[in-house]
Amino acid sequence: MLFRLKVLTVCLFLALGLPMASPQAQEQNLRIVRDAEIEHILSVYATPLFEAAGLSSGAVKTILVQDDTMNAFVAGGQRIFIFTGLILATRHPGELVGVLAHETGHIRGGHLSRTRDAISSAQTISILAALLGGAAAAASGDGRAAGAGILGGQGAGTAFFLQYSRTQESTADQAAIKLMERAGWSPRGMVDFLGVLDSQDLLYGERGNSYLRSHPVSYERIQALEHLVAESPLRDEPAAPGLVRAHSMMQAKLFGFTSTPSAVYRKYPATDTSDQARYARAVAMMKEARTGEAINELQPLIEAEPLNAFFHELKGQVLLEGGRIADSIPPLREAAKLSKHETISVLLAQALIANNTAEGDEEAMTILQHVVRTDPDMPAAWQQLAVVHGRRGDIGLSTLASAEQYLRSGQPQFAREQIGRALHLLKPGTPEHFRAQDIELAVRNLERQLQR
Repeated sequence: MLFRLKVLTVCLFLALGLPMASPQAQEQNLRIVRDAEIEHILSVYATPLFEAAGLSSGAVKTILVQDDTMNAFVAGGQRIFIFTGLILATRHPGELVGVLAHETGHIRGGHLSRTRDAISSAQTISILAALLGGAAAAASGDGRAAGAGILGGQGAGTAFFLQYSRTQESTADQAAIKLMERAGWSPRGMVDFLGVLDSQDLLYGERGNSYLRSHPVSYERIQALEHLVAESPLRDEPAAPGLVRAHSMMQAKLFGFTSTPSAVYRKYPATDTSDQARYARAVAMMKEARTGEAINELQPLIEAEPLNAFFHELKGQVLLEGGRIADSIPPLREAAKLSKHETISVLLAQALIANNTAEGDEEAMTILQHVVRTDPDMPAAWQQLAVVHGRRGDIGLSTLASAEQYLRSGQPQFAREQIGRALHLLKPGTPEHFRAQDIELAVRNLERQLQR
């Protein structure tokens, strides 16, 4: 299931393929996507890279962003953001591994913290150059020259930062080649995906002066890496067939969720009986409330792979969204047993709550409390927890869970409303009241951050 969440992040980022507009902190509205299958595949790809880089895989988070752009970036310390458009643009697993290796190279090199220093230096250069230009203009008495001096100062600072950024990107490219080899992947995937980016550069006329970009143009990056790939003993090592299939299934499912049903049927017509086509069409039919037809598309997949948790998960989601609530619980329970992924657990809890039985509510409560302990940054879990608490008459705990939901989805104005109610309803001195006070402080900090 794709859980969608729009969050506001204020962060400095290091992107894979697109030039940064200016050497400033970037403010992005990101639609975060949670999906058990995609997160599992990204983990399979990324964990060996993290280990090769000497990083703890538990400390690095890979986050999926719903956006058609071919992009990825590192932000907030050890967080790698991967755009859905990039995943759909990759032609084989090695290309996506190359992207993850590049971003891992940024983390390993400490580029994010160093970029902050570079920005500070760039700003200093801008100020000094502007002051010198202004002083010279004042001596000449030419006001227009003063304005030109200020603009020239800004250009000097920007040029310094862009040169620094291009150096970082080249360093991350070099690191990616080594990390892929250590993780057992052919580094050709990195160069292959740079070829995809290069075709975009040509399409949009961006093969121009690399001096004006935060990244070297893609063909320059390819030229710089080709000899390393040629010397690699793994250069011709193919990806495992199982990973190739998993990658194509992930892309089909993602295309089903992010494209219109008509686009899905054009790409995967009814005459196409491949597993990928069935998977994508099942998602499209679910979106059109064609529940029975979607189940018919999924059934051959489940029969062929009865231990595939993600097929059972989608079947349960199709039934749940089609209003067949009781029927959705068995496949979701099977998916949760096979995968134990938090998003599947939340979907099972949602079905249990929707079934509206006392036993189901109790089971959902147990599931959700476990989820928020293991993955607290999951607003959907807090939202369902608020529903269960409300049904039980625990209004204070319900509003506290709602406050957690809004805080973790980057909506401080709604979190503030809920936390005010929770502080009034919860008994002072209890752990819940202390937690409400912590959230109130966190909301204030988030509001200050967003106002900068």
